[in-house]
Amino acid sequence: MTTSTPAIQTFDLTKTYGGSRGSRGIRNVNLTVERGEIFGFLGPNGAGKSTTLRTLLGFLRPTSGRADVLGLDIATHTVEIHRRLGNLPSEFSLEDRMTGLDLLRFYADLRGSGTASLNRAYELAERLDANLHTPMRRLSRGNKQKIGIIQAMFHEPALIVMDEPTSGLDPLVQEVFLRILQEAREDGQTVFFSSHILSDVEQIADRVGIIRNGELVAVEDPHDLTSRAFRYVRIQFAAPLDHQAVQAFATLPGVDRFDAHEASVSFTVNGSKNEVIRLAGQRQVLTFDAERPPLEEIFLTYYGNGQA
Repeated sequence: MTTSTPAIQTFDLTKTYGGSRGSRGIRNVNLTVERGEIFGFLGPNGAGKSTTLRTLLGFLRPTSGRADVLGLDIATHTVEIHRRLGNLPSEFSLEDRMTGLDLLRFYADLRGSGTASLNRAYELAERLDANLHTPMRRLSRGNKQKIGIIQAMFHEPALIVMDEPTSGLDPLVQEVFLRILQEAREDGQTVFFSSHILSDVEQIADRVGIIRNGELVAVEDPHDLTSRAFRYVRIQFAAPLDHQAVQAFATLPGVDRFDAHEASVSFTVNGSKNEVIRLAGQRQVLTFDAERPPLEEIFLTYYGNGQA
């Protein structure tokens, strides 16, 4: 991370559709993505992820507010910004007769990056097991996505923007791709990507932004999100619990989804587990498991209770 101008900064960025009342889109998004970080942008379909990305890139004109990308106003410096970034849109497509190599050569010539970027493209293609020589009409969705990833990264841009980049990739290729993103960060590149595959974001993102109904509701370290969330607790005792003991666990502060079966209890607990541990310690415990939830469940709480 550096103290230089952020890679992305938005100021009350708003894009509305459907007339003056603006029933869809994004509203008053204030977001800062620092240079050299991986930033994950989370939200379900229709939350505003793609609208945010398309507005950031100058493909949509904001209704109000503004966005600076690589220190430049996207409204007045679109061409210069696009020279310095790589972009993978959510719907990546090519002319059916074109091969991946045809596309990469075209972009290399367009950018003037020549042989060096093509060598990088071959390296990425090998790691992702991408087919560069088959016409697009004969490629699977996953192989098309690999070509899209390569074209966004092979010229080693300062900023990489990707909309659902792991869509269509098998799990092994996903792991390779995530490692490539980590390497890009190590080389000083900035990565901004949207996703609904939250385990990917949790694995590699430095920070996470959550968008709901067009509004940015949180920006946090993914580990902070999980550390302050509830835990799944399962306790197996050496002897069955009487009704009084079961009720003592069921009524602890923060306990929910409670279930009891003779000598075991299971539940979720929000906040400190100290009271759970104290109460369990009054009996002989065979096993005590406390697991943090996946980021998926934490994410869903933003949509279930309406809180930011």
